[in-house]
Amino acid sequence: MFANLSVSVLLDILISIIISMTIHEATHSFVAHWLGDDTPKKMGRLSLNPLKHIDIFTTVLLPMVLILLGLPPIFAAKPVPLDSSNIDHGDYGLAIVGVSGPISNLLLAILGGIILNSFLVTSQTVYNFLALFIEVNVAFFIFNMIPFPPLDGSRLLYAFAPEPLQKIMRTIESFGFMGILLFLLIAFQFIGGPISTLDLNLTNLIIRL
Repeated sequence: MFANLSVSVLLDILISIIISMTIHEATHSFVAHWLGDDTPKKMGRLSLNPLKHIDIFTTVLLPMVLILLGLPPIFAAKPVPLDSSNIDHGDYGLAIVGVSGPISNLLLAILGGIILNSFLVTSQTVYNFLALFIEVNVAFFIFNMIPFPPLDGSRLLYAFAPEPLQKIMRTIESFGFMGILLFLLIAFQFIGGPISTLDLNLTNLIIRL
């Protein structure tokens, strides 16, 4: 994935990251608002304006540098501010908010696959962009669904985990972004292969819709 990169390919990846991450974070915000929390609205996050969601370092520079180094890219935007006490249905509501972001990326990838295989694609340039757009969104979906705090997939685990496990997860989550980096350094040597295979297979499946 992301091999043999040219300047034009890097530009396509950057555009894909900005679009995909913006919709990912906006979806978190809109779903949280729908479930009763007006915090995202107060903080200006009920928006499709990329500037409201994107962090120049973690959303753009860090993943681009990792891609150039041939490492798995990490995609992170500004966290959506939430007041969990306002979210309907407790941990289950928070799980819905959490997984809504990655699901939006999966739906974007599927939409990209539908367009890619339609009569609307009349040039190789457009085809190449859509293929990369699908790759980026599949990567967003799979990475964020890993049930490791504070990744989105952990919210689903929180909803069903017993209290002792939730306590451990909260401790891990307190490390924030550094916890994710440590997780990648330690765990990805064991799970990197299966995740890359899943990523490639799902991307190819969507491209061949």
